[in-house]
Amino acid sequence: MSSPAIPAVQEQENTSAAQSDSSADKSAGSSVDDLAAARRVLDAGATALRALADGLGAPFIAALDILAATKGRVIISGMGKSGHIGNKIAATLASTGTPAFFVHPGEASHGDLGMIMPTDTVFALSNSGETTELADLVAYAARFEIPLIGVTAFADSALARAADVALQLPDSPEACPMGLAPTTSTTMMLALGDAIAVALLERRGFSSADFKILHPGGKLGQRLLKVSDLMHAVEELPLAERSSVMSDVIVLMTTKRFGCAGIVDADGALIGVITDGDLRRNMGDRLLAESAGDVMTGGARTIGPDALASEALAIMNSLSITNLFVVEDGVPVGIVHIHDCLRAGVA
Repeated sequence: MSSPAIPAVQEQENTSAAQSDSSADKSAGSSVDDLAAARRVLDAGATALRALADGLGAPFIAALDILAATKGRVIISGMGKSGHIGNKIAATLASTGTPAFFVHPGEASHGDLGMIMPTDTVFALSNSGETTELADLVAYAARFEIPLIGVTAFADSALARAADVALQLPDSPEACPMGLAPTTSTTMMLALGDAIAVALLERRGFSSADFKILHPGGKLGQRLLKVSDLMHAVEELPLAERSSVMSDVIVLMTTKRFGCAGIVDADGALIGVITDGDLRRNMGDRLLAESAGDVMTGGARTIGPDALASEALAIMNSLSITNLFVVEDGVPVGIVHIHDCLRAGVA
């Protein structure tokens, strides 16, 4: 009685299986298409960046000269996607020693032009070079003889003609299939901003110490901590002379709680270190009566106070030690413990 229903059930199952296989095929094909699209975008950007690098020349140097000579701030401006890129360029310049901030071109026309001073330099971004919202800003720069650097893809555009220096982007198609969405052009603008920031950084001799001043927080701040920021000062140092008897040295090591003692000569220079390991290696009936000079390990690894704390941590990890004496001209001025680095977030 129920046998006629069986083929119907089997037919339904077969249909579902076929639909499932079809969906899987479409999903697999879609994944392949997605990867191809992504790679096409990245390849287009890479090609454009290579063309940009190859095309750098005298205008780039002229722009750097203007920016390096700026007494005030660098005013970055751009509309739409160029504006978003401009915000990032302004942040990068400011964080690498070139005072800069972003002014929206629309807001500039409604009072924010007052933020711009004759000692500043205007850095305007527009792929077409015909962005109408930039017109008032460009006119203001011309009126008050404020240097204007323009970034555009077209040498005969209004922005390029008005600029004191025009940085022209190479003729590279946008990566989107319609060739309309700003993709390749904004990639080039962003990279050009980074190139300018780094070139200015190197020209000025901007150091890691300068970088630390501008980046006191977060992981960057932790990575830029110096040994002098973490070390224990002279009064805490476990120091003994070469002639000191080991009974006194052991008391010193216990009192100072660093698990080691630095051994110095008559001039106060560090000549060796005694650690818990040295005590174990010299364990015997005569240990307490021996001199520090007989037990110490000479040529101990040290570090300077101006070195990065991350360097001290790397040394301690590589040598499997927990303390590092800090010296200046061979004389101990501090000691840094591995726990000091870890507590400060140094990695």
